[in-house]
Amino acid sequence: MLNTGVESGPMSGAEQSWVVPPDHPSFLGHFPGRPILPGVVLLDRVLRFAVATCGDGTDPWQIVSAKFLSPVAPGEALVFQLHGQRPSLSFAIRAADRLVASGQLLCSLPVAAHD
Repeated sequence: MLNTGVESGPMSGAEQSWVVPPDHPSFLGHFPGRPILPGVVLLDRVLRFAVATCGDGTDPWQIVSAKFLSPVAPGEALVFQLHGQRPSLSFAIRAADRLVASGQLLCSLPVAAHD
């Protein structure tokens, strides 16, 4: 479920906001006493954002690279940013002034196949 608004232009850049639910199920075992949002949750959200912004729901997106730079706690407000043009996008995830994660995505279908 997205608690967000999406702003996008001619796909040079787009942003989406999400507040991490304090009761997100991934916090149950990651880690007891000091919950940290798993990186796979961040990657899932950024892939969903890429599909919603520049795909049709069937495009095969893949993660080319990802770096996790700072932990995310329950209740934090995140901003997901996409830059570039299909088939290659870079992403950044921020919490306030802090860079949480960054990386590259690739859509395996050529642009012409999508039209």
